[in-house]
Amino acid sequence: MSTRSIVILGNGITGITAARNIRKRSDDDRITVVSGETDHHFSRTALMYIFMGDMTYADTKPYEDGFWPKNRIELKRGWVDAIDTTATRLTFSNGDSLPYDELIIATGSQPNRLGWPGQDLQGVQGLYSLQDLESMEKLCPTTKRAVIAGGGLIGVEVAEMLLTRGIAVTFLVREKSFWGSVLPEGESKLVGREILRHGIDLSLQSEIQEILPDAAGRARAVKTKAGDEIPCEMVFLTAGVSPNIAVARAAGVECDRGVLVDEFFRTATPHVWAGGDCAQHRTVPAGRRPVEQVWYTGKLHGEHIAANICGESLPYQPGIWFNSAKFFDIEYQTYGTVLPKPRDGEQSFYWEHPDGDKSIRVNFRGDTGELVGVNVFGIRHRHLVWEHWIAAGTTVTEAMSDLGAANFDPEFFRQYEPEIVAAFNAAHPQSAATLRTRKGLFTRVFQRLFKSASPRGAVAVSAMTP
Repeated sequence: MSTRSIVILGNGITGITAARNIRKRSDDDRITVVSGETDHHFSRTALMYIFMGDMTYADTKPYEDGFWPKNRIELKRGWVDAIDTTATRLTFSNGDSLPYDELIIATGSQPNRLGWPGQDLQGVQGLYSLQDLESMEKLCPTTKRAVIAGGGLIGVEVAEMLLTRGIAVTFLVREKSFWGSVLPEGESKLVGREILRHGIDLSLQSEIQEILPDAAGRARAVKTKAGDEIPCEMVFLTAGVSPNIAVARAAGVECDRGVLVDEFFRTATPHVWAGGDCAQHRTVPAGRRPVEQVWYTGKLHGEHIAANICGESLPYQPGIWFNSAKFFDIEYQTYGTVLPKPRDGEQSFYWEHPDGDKSIRVNFRGDTGELVGVNVFGIRHRHLVWEHWIAAGTTVTEAMSDLGAANFDPEFFRQYEPEIVAAFNAAHPQSAATLRTRKGLFTRVFQRLFKSASPRGAVAVSAMTP
């Protein structure tokens, strides 16, 4: 194979995973990773820990700086102004240009800006980039109160960050309960209580009308649609993110909400690929969404792009959906599909501890009892167990009987399986479960799991230079 110039636009998890895996497969290709944000790849999910003093920026870089030249992965710092897909060339804001034989667009997401008057004032921002973090550091010393607009995971992270600096927080959420567009009512109220417990002013069914400036052009207050005026020095727009596709769209690469790709991550434009937060699947894998903006899917995208750009044929099969996060002190895990309201033909079982900080919801088909999805709050459960149960069509009764196998809390944490199963039996006597003894439980479940497990797109490759 002749030497190709492979250019990767974006140094997030998708772009870097693609670069590493292409190098594993090819000694000949010239690989260049382009980013205007930072010189090196870092863990974006760790931004909050830098701000809170738990980590430094250097701690968030998974690879030493010497890793890249050692593995002949070139890094170019710069903002791309345009992509010329006819001349196969990138043009940068400083006038530089860079040709490519294959281009991977991995430009990630950007915070949603919903057209509010004043949204471009100083002190109004999201939390996505290292530049956002630098802006927070600059403005927080002169901030007494911040307003966070939009309920969700990023908003909770921002609130936790601000509290460590002694900054008061008002949280504006347009739904009647927190993250009600994603979580069922029980879990949504549980998270809302946790937010209030940390002293945050949680204002439900409240939206921004406009952001008001001071004489210097910095945000001084938020005016809500109800007519309330909330004094503040910073406003965080956390009403979700959207694919960062302006450069791709301007180049004529076919886009909808994201850059449209097939099951191999090819766009309709020759020699152009896309993956990660900015990509949208033309044919959506079963049980998934057209655009999925989470870390592990970005990593999977990078692995598949690398395989396919190197001549393999590896269609995207992501398996069972999952995600995890923290709402202050409460850990959250979800596997499969749990919507705010069960779909037609689904039933839902919900248990909540009397303390109000632990819960589990299991959704299942009403006709067969087969598992559909689960939400877990405040208790750690094993990803592989739930993934296996859902993929294998395990019934809710079988899962409840083996529930201890899913528990992943440390040895001396209290276990809640007896209470959960008793509540399930009371709610669904026709499907009553008998909790099995813990003796031999893990061996039995994991033997079944790994006997039926098969690798998703695993390909033997040579190791990179450490």
